[in-house]
Amino acid sequence: MFAKTSTSRRKIALAMLLATGSGVVLAQDDNGPQGLSMSDASGSYEVSGVEVDVTGKSAVAAREAGWRLAQRKGWAMLSKQLGGGSSGLSDGTLDAMVSGIVVENEQIGPNRYVAKLGVLFNRGRAGSLLGVAGQSLRSPAMLVLPLQYSGGTGQIFEQRTDWAEAWTRYRTGNSVVDYVRPAGSGPDALLLNLGQTGRPGRHWWRTILDQYGALDVLVPAVRLYRQWPGGPVIGAFEARHGPDNRLVTKFSLRVNTGDGLRALLDAGVKRIDEAYQAALRGGMLSTDAGLSYVPPPPPGTVVAPSEDDAPIDQAITTPGAAMMTINIQFDTPGVAAVTSGEAALRVVPGVRSAMTSSLALGGVSVMRVGFEGDPAALQAALEARGWIVQGAGTTLRIRRPLAPPTASPPADNATGG
Repeated sequence: MFAKTSTSRRKIALAMLLATGSGVVLAQDDNGPQGLSMSDASGSYEVSGVEVDVTGKSAVAAREAGWRLAQRKGWAMLSKQLGGGSSGLSDGTLDAMVSGIVVENEQIGPNRYVAKLGVLFNRGRAGSLLGVAGQSLRSPAMLVLPLQYSGGTGQIFEQRTDWAEAWTRYRTGNSVVDYVRPAGSGPDALLLNLGQTGRPGRHWWRTILDQYGALDVLVPAVRLYRQWPGGPVIGAFEARHGPDNRLVTKFSLRVNTGDGLRALLDAGVKRIDEAYQAALRGGMLSTDAGLSYVPPPPPGTVVAPSEDDAPIDQAITTPGAAMMTINIQFDTPGVAAVTSGEAALRVVPGVRSAMTSSLALGGVSVMRVGFEGDPAALQAALEARGWIVQGAGTTLRIRRPLAPPTASPPADNATGG
């Protein structure tokens, strides 16, 4: 039996290894302070789950031998994974190529070392030796907003969350998705909050993405359900993409105790990353055209109208027209009717905003519409799209025409004899 070393003993062992000048890289201290500033942006290749069991003249010598063995085994695993064979390299070459050793689990005895380790390889050096440098698919820069629901409250960067820290810990070297992970400080809590994930407006999204040097947005979400204090924890995960919050995948994970929350979230991050990578390879992670910056035309440029524009749409807006607020009543038998009604109004030329101000599910709700032009023009545009419009001025009532009744079969008046 080998007892797990304490934090102080680990630090002493690390200091002794440094003093030997052997070139073995330092392991990440898994008991050190974790924060949003510890994100790994090195882009290293990572090989995890490397198991070693070695002996030595002392605990330090056994650990050094274990790390060297992990480097050799990790290189063979990486080489096989990237299709470069399993040719061996000298320890000196590996020392120069390995950028970190991650201690997943270790047991140290007086002259024996048993551990499960992760090895980080420098992407440029390893890729050049394996002949894969510059050949991997890479996504556009994606802004990550880790959304956590716990106790019925959703948070991103409003407060520090376990889910945000899990995304900070995750090493993205093996991922083809180019994640942009905010630190959660400064204006992040104001700009990147729960409310922003529900705003479809491309202009404001474009402004935020420009601030962080990203071209699109990813919203990985988790809902945590605790059975009782210290008891099982269930995590319901969702991977969403884009300003419209399109669902990529969803799944659930469970741990038996609250102490396993960190492992639960780390496993969730890994599976969501795999889902995003699969979506990228399948062409489902394309960037919304509305998020691309469109420069204004030079002064004096005449923009020709599109052939697809209907005549009513061409005459609906007047340059320099004042913005008017129009209240539109519409039927909302369910939640889907609210969304579809707002979407139908937003595509009408001249409409700058459409938001439900008074909700009455199962009845008639009121939508507040910002429109540039005369209300009569909006009424004509809605009628051209098949709506029945009643009222005048800044208060309108719209409804869809009823479907004609289907002809019923003739009644059978025959009676049995």
